[in-house]
Amino acid sequence: IASCKKEPVKRDLYVESKIAIGTYSLSTYNIPKPNAKYLLVFETGLGDYSKVWKDSKVPDSIQSNLDVVLYDRAGYNTSTTAPAPRDIDKMRSDLEQVVNRYANGRKVIFVAHSLGAYIVRDYAVKNPSKVAAILFVDPSHEIYNGLLDQLLEDLIYSSFKNLYGANFGGTMEARELIEDAQYMYALPNLPNIPVTVLTSMKLDAAQGQDAADRQLWFTAHEALRTGLTDFSHFTTTVSGHYIMRTEPGFVISKLRALVAKLP
Repeated sequence: IASCKKEPVKRDLYVESKIAIGTYSLSTYNIPKPNAKYLLVFETGLGDYSKVWKDSKVPDSIQSNLDVVLYDRAGYNTSTTAPAPRDIDKMRSDLEQVVNRYANGRKVIFVAHSLGAYIVRDYAVKNPSKVAAILFVDPSHEIYNGLLDQLLEDLIYSSFKNLYGANFGGTMEARELIEDAQYMYALPNLPNIPVTVLTSMKLDAAQGQDAADRQLWFTAHEALRTGLTDFSHFTTTVSGHYIMRTEPGFVISKLRALVAKLP
């Protein structure tokens, strides 16, 4: 017995494109909504690329009324390798190219995980009139990450190099972690826009995390509220660093609430 029922065709929501920047190019993935009022851009952490957000389904769930863009930083996935150093200033400049390609005069809402928070903060400080709101998901912060010493940076760098090679984006970015924290210490406060922060307070003994460590993590995230009149801070003990993997619904609900505040 044969069935003649046709299986539904799975359509990829994302339109892939390339942005050429000098000697390298960045891969971008757009869920286009050209009439949407805002552009929503997702930024990833150290060692991650767009797949971490695609797998979470967060962009899919929020895309109905927003023009969504994900991208891979230089040296990740199909984005080509960029010259060293791959520091925050360089990565923020690349992010500006991505926004310029898709914004079409619209303001941007950012969702930034981990090291991506540094990049987005630098962008917001340097382009305050272009940013509508930011959702930080367990973001890196210099109060906490600035405690990194050279031995630990070398260990992180060597781990990426041994696994993925010297030209991998995460390897090149890891080489600048101490300098990046120093750069962020000198960065002014965020512009006065709506900001939401999601913080993991789950203990991970294997990572050397205890109650004091998590309190320092929380305190660092609280520092992001300086100068802001609309700041929301939520914690979870269910998820570790990748909140969007374990609790995508939590991230989606807070992102929707943030978007609902905007005019």
